[in-house]
Amino acid sequence: MDRTFNIISFLIFASALSVRAIDPVVPQIAADLTISPTTAAMLAAGFAAYGLAQPVLGPVADAFGKAKIMIVCLLLLAISSFLSAVVTSFWLLFVLRVVAGAACGGSFPVGMALISDFVPLAQRQVMIGRLLAATISGNLLGAAISGVVADFIHWRGMFVGLGCISLAAMLLGIYGLRDLPRSEPQPLDVRSVLARNRAIFAIRAARICYGTVALEALFLFGIFPYVAVLLAKGGEPRASIAGLVVAAFAVGGMVYSLSVKRLLVLLGQKQIMMAGGLFAALGLFIVATSPPWQVQAVAFALMGLGFYMLHASIQVYVTEFAPAARSSAVAFHTFSFFVGGGISPVLYGGGLDRLGPGMTLSIAAVAMVLIGIVSAQLLVKPRPT
Repeated sequence: MDRTFNIISFLIFASALSVRAIDPVVPQIAADLTISPTTAAMLAAGFAAYGLAQPVLGPVADAFGKAKIMIVCLLLLAISSFLSAVVTSFWLLFVLRVVAGAACGGSFPVGMALISDFVPLAQRQVMIGRLLAATISGNLLGAAISGVVADFIHWRGMFVGLGCISLAAMLLGIYGLRDLPRSEPQPLDVRSVLARNRAIFAIRAARICYGTVALEALFLFGIFPYVAVLLAKGGEPRASIAGLVVAAFAVGGMVYSLSVKRLLVLLGQKQIMMAGGLFAALGLFIVATSPPWQVQAVAFALMGLGFYMLHASIQVYVTEFAPAARSSAVAFHTFSFFVGGGISPVLYGGGLDRLGPGMTLSIAAVAMVLIGIVSAQLLVKPRPT
């Protein structure tokens, strides 16, 4: 089981490398394609396809096999990465980022469902926590390394590297998961899927959870594509530094992963959620003052810690309020989050252009405080039905 788990973890890690890799190289892409940095930052919106693909990937994975879907998605990710390295049109690059986003959507959510097929319930929370660590590590290294590669080679070389890693992960999946037992295939019955979805949205806690994750993504994640742009305006043009600042967010996530048991004992679930909103807001307020990049890195670590405190708490409720339709419930959670995250760069771009960084980030900070407080008050532990 450990061997299989490690292979699935690596597949998720390889996919996660692409999620934040483009953020540090936005100014380079803008200069190379002769577009504005604000337009180049819209490439991050393409990754909303990660969430948009969830209502499709869930039923398809249940019907054809979760391991097969992960492998096919890694192939699509590799192809889109290689093609991204050679395109000369912004809109072609945007389309390829949409494909990459959808392909990445077949990693963590599907991998989590695959692990649940053969890991006993008593061990599942620990294993899923390790999968989350693989995802965070991929996001961290993807942001940090892409900036370094772009500084020394080119942003196109970054895409070539991502394509090679995705291809290697796909081949490992074909070899390592070939003998994995399959769960009972589920028919692609549109009527039953729609009925299950209606039942989920009839649950009050579900509507609160999905609305909350969409809002936290909306107010927090739009800053990422503009990190390199804002640093360059402040006199720090190196993509590698922007990568380190973005990667600090994942460091905050790792701190949460390592301390969650102690936090639950010290604070409890609701206090963790409220503290998460406060930490995220504090990070945004610090960045709003345009401090040196070292201070911004600390601020992003605070944002990461706060985000995972709030977001992971909501995930607990998502896995509990619809036990009979858990995969669909989790899929809609991911869908809601990435829709908010896809819209966020557009709103941030307008805010930064019209209001400036200070006001835009301050509004987002206040919103994160309110999201933490309100969601903590509304989300009571679901009762078994």
